[in-house]
This record gives sequence, C-alpha cells and structure tokens, in this order.
Amino acid sequence: MFGLHLRLYLLLALLFGIIYSVLTVIGAAMGLYNFYIYVIIGFGLMFLQYMIGPKLVELSMRVEYVDKKSYPELHNMVEELAQKAHIPTPRIGIARISIPNAFAFGRGFSDSRVCVSESLMRLLSEGELKAVIGHEISHIKNRDVLTITLLSVIPMILYYLAWNFFWFGGGRRRSQGGGGVLIGLAAFVLYFITNLLVLYGSRIREYFADQGSVALGNKPKELASALYKLVYGSARMDKRAIKDSEGLKAFFVNDPSRATKEIRELAEIDSDKSGTIDSYELAALRNKKIQLSFGDRLMEILSTHPNMLKRIQQLSAIKA
Repeated sequence: MFGLHLRLYLLLALLFGIIYSVLTVIGAAMGLYNFYIYVIIGFGLMFLQYMIGPKLVELSMRVEYVDKKSYPELHNMVEELAQKAHIPTPRIGIARISIPNAFAFGRGFSDSRVCVSESLMRLLSEGELKAVIGHEISHIKNRDVLTITLLSVIPMILYYLAWNFFWFGGGRRRSQGGGGVLIGLAAFVLYFITNLLVLYGSRIREYFADQGSVALGNKPKELASALYKLVYGSARMDKRAIKDSEGLKAFFVNDPSRATKEIRELAEIDSDKSGTIDSYELAALRNKKIQLSFGDRLMEILSTHPNMLKRIQQLSAIKA
C-alpha cells in the first residue's frame, strides 16, 4: 500500500510541476492576461464537470435510486461497508444498463452514490457482490474521483494551449519567427504525456480500491471471482452496448471494451473450469511470472484500468 501511495504522490507532484512550469514560461512570454485565460478556462471546465458530472452520469447510466424496502440486501451491504469505512452511507441506485458492472460517483462524502446494474446482481454471488461494493466504497473513502478530476484538468489546459498556439498562433507571434507554432507543438506533446500520466493515476486508483475492499473484510478470492465474472459477462455483451458506455468506463470496476481479450487470459487461472477463482487458484497465480506482449503493455498504457491478470495477481498477494 505504501508503494502505491508513493507512486500517486510522485505522480501528483510531476503533473502539477509540468503545468506550473509550462504556464510560467508562457505567462512570462505572453503577458499575464493571456496566461490567466488558460488557467480560467481549465479550472472553469473542471468546475463545470464537478457540478454537472453526477447528473450526466445518472442520465447516461439510467440510474434509478432505490429504497431499502425494494432492495433490502443491497442496502444492508452498502450500509455495513460504509460503516466499516467510516463514511456516511451513500445513496444507492440501480443502473438500468445491460452491462454487468458497478460504479461510484459524486462530489464528496455527503453527495456520494453507489450504483449496480441488475445484471451484476444476477451474475455474482453474495460474497462477490459485497466485494465489488467494497471496491466502490473504497473509491469514495479515498476521494479518488475528485483526485482524477483535478488531475484531468492538466491535460485539458495543455490541449487548449496547443490548439490556440498551433492553429491560431498567427499574427504577431508568426511574425516573430513561428514561436507560437513551436509552443503549440510542445504543448501538444506535453498534453499527450500528461494524458498518459492521468491514465496511470486512474490505474493506481483501481489497485487502491481493490486493497480497500479487502481491508473492509472481503476476501481476495471473492473479488477475484467477481472480476473474472465481470469480464466474462462483458465479453458476452453486444458490442454496441459496450460502445455506448465507452465514455464512462473509467467509473466501472473493469474495462468492458477489453473483456474479449481478457477472458482468454483469465480462463487459464480457472484450472477446474468452475467459472470462479478459488483460494488455491489464486495462490497458484501469486508466484507465476506474467509476461505481457507488447500489444498488451501498450493497451494497458492507454487504458483507465490495469491489466486484469496483473490486477488479480496483486489481489493474490494481499493477506486477508
């Protein structure tokens, strides 16, 4: 856990160091007026995302909030795990989507929500569902939704800088030797790099949430089996349904768009072909050397979620 914390803190320092350096250089070159424009645009968009984001997620995922009378077992699970995590009980919703998955969102503890799809509840056992909800509760406890929102504003600022200087760097700046275009190119390169760093931060938060679920009393094998079943369920989905949720997959427990590839890898762990991952199969994975192809490594770098084999192996190393 300390290693993950250290990586996240270093990432935060690096990203804010990059944006501070870039804006300072451009601010000095252009004058404070234009310098503040980019800062205001970036943080203005972040604030807008912060304010309307939950409503957009609700609409996109067709969330319907439910009471304890309708879903008593689900409410009991969320209440119990929230109490263990020492956070207020989130609002509980059912996502009327076909993809089996769960997600958490909101602006803070008092505004947090945990949602699951009905297909997920049909797919998982009680212990597996509880482990997945523990994962989502951990996202809320760690405040990592807000962290990723804050990090995402950095590539956003660099994108606007690149767009302005590269395409509209004419006039006075062109007459001074095309310096605006060079700044635009540099900003675009940094936009690409910082976007990769934000994706890396998103993958770290998934490892944190997995460990958090175990810390809340869930067994690693339950979460491993749940992840296996989520991949299996997503692999069977209509590709159009997965494509419709592409923009919100960072909220999910796993990346549905990678399920077809991942199910072949995970089937090797399930040695008895039971459709679950038990303690023995998880222990066998613990010391196994995972060798990813170049394509798999590249896919992970460009993804919001870790490679599933690596992720389950990380679970195998956690002592419950």
